[in-house]
Amino acid sequence: MQIQQASTPRRKRMSRAEREQQILDVAEGVFAAEGYQATSMDDIAARVGLSKPMLYEYFGSKEGLLLACLQRCKRELIEASTVAAAGADSPEQLMHDCLLAFFKFGDDHAQSWALLRNESAVPSASVNSELEGIRLQQRDFTAGLLAAARPDLDQEQLEAYAEAIIGACERLALWREHRPEVTPEKATEHLMALFAPSLTPGP
Repeated sequence: MQIQQASTPRRKRMSRAEREQQILDVAEGVFAAEGYQATSMDDIAARVGLSKPMLYEYFGSKEGLLLACLQRCKRELIEASTVAAAGADSPEQLMHDCLLAFFKFGDDHAQSWALLRNESAVPSASVNSELEGIRLQQRDFTAGLLAAARPDLDQEQLEAYAEAIIGACERLALWREHRPEVTPEKATEHLMALFAPSLTPGP
């Protein structure tokens, strides 16, 4: 009787989109841990299991790869903020849930947050523009939320208030790195005590 050998299952070939996400996952971790200047494309290529020329074919350059990582962070952050805003039924709840989503994003996406924090010193106009674009995205999103709660505010006031909130969130997130006992909920509580009064129109 002839014994048939079991066939070895073929490994599913990744689509280009899947491969790009794999590269971004690896690159984000390396950039966050090592910093842009210290990271080499050779290292990323080796960790992904691609040749360096193939890595360049996907993203063009190390800066192009970093920009793609930042653009993904930008999408993920606005998605988290939008989901948080959708479930609120009052201005106070809206601000609370969006603040909480920001701090939880930093905890749940530690590599993304480290990347945003560390790459602000990269001497590249494109990178700095992308980082500022993330801040402006969150500012405009926050200004839109304030506009719904405070229709009495003009555009200048909305932008000023939103800039203050975003700046406070960023500084508190950095502060929390040295105060691990401060949970996202506690950080949100601190900022609500500071900003919640601004949701009530004056006389």
